[in-house]
Amino acid sequence: MKRIAVILSGCGVFDGAEIYESVLTLLHLDKANVHYQCFAPDMPQRHVINHLSGDVVEGETRQVLVEAARIARGEIKALSELREGDFDALIFPGGFGAAKNLCSFATEGQAMQLQPEVLEVCQRFAKAAKPIGLICIAPVIAAKIYGDKVKCTIGHDTATAEAINAMGAQHVPCNVDDVVIDEQHKLVTTPAYMLAQRINEASVGIEKLVHAVLALC
Repeated sequence: MKRIAVILSGCGVFDGAEIYESVLTLLHLDKANVHYQCFAPDMPQRHVINHLSGDVVEGETRQVLVEAARIARGEIKALSELREGDFDALIFPGGFGAAKNLCSFATEGQAMQLQPEVLEVCQRFAKAAKPIGLICIAPVIAAKIYGDKVKCTIGHDTATAEAINAMGAQHVPCNVDDVVIDEQHKLVTTPAYMLAQRINEASVGIEKLVHAVLALC
């Protein structure tokens, strides 16, 4: 049975992992009859957002791992415990947490840095030629993992695509129900809620990503 590590970035679209994308990823992995384990870095999240108003909650702090445990029903481990020898692939759901907690793209754009622990894990999987799936905004980290000319997508957003290209990756336009596969690097990406207007639209692309990642294992 294949074993897939799912990396979460908190809980909630505006300051953590996008919940629908995360749950759809787990659902399609389960439907494919593979074992999955959720992980998240044990670190403070950048800030806390009131998801009702959209405002930053001043003076409140939360931990990425603790918040991500909400999505995983408590079945989650610290990213520091992840060993590439135990898993066949990585998948990253999106949400602003991927751009705020896992890297600094939300604040620094193309000058972003990847959180060191996340970078180390991804590079270990890449060096071992194990597939990685990146969903929604998460593909902005592709160039930091693989270097120049890696192919990826966030859909059709011009500004984000230009930033991806400026970092050395090669953005490929993609519809919500499809994926972009870089066979050389074993990277699979899909736009999900960068484009999706309905949960079913996100589901179609995420299911394709899951199956493509498994096929590359």
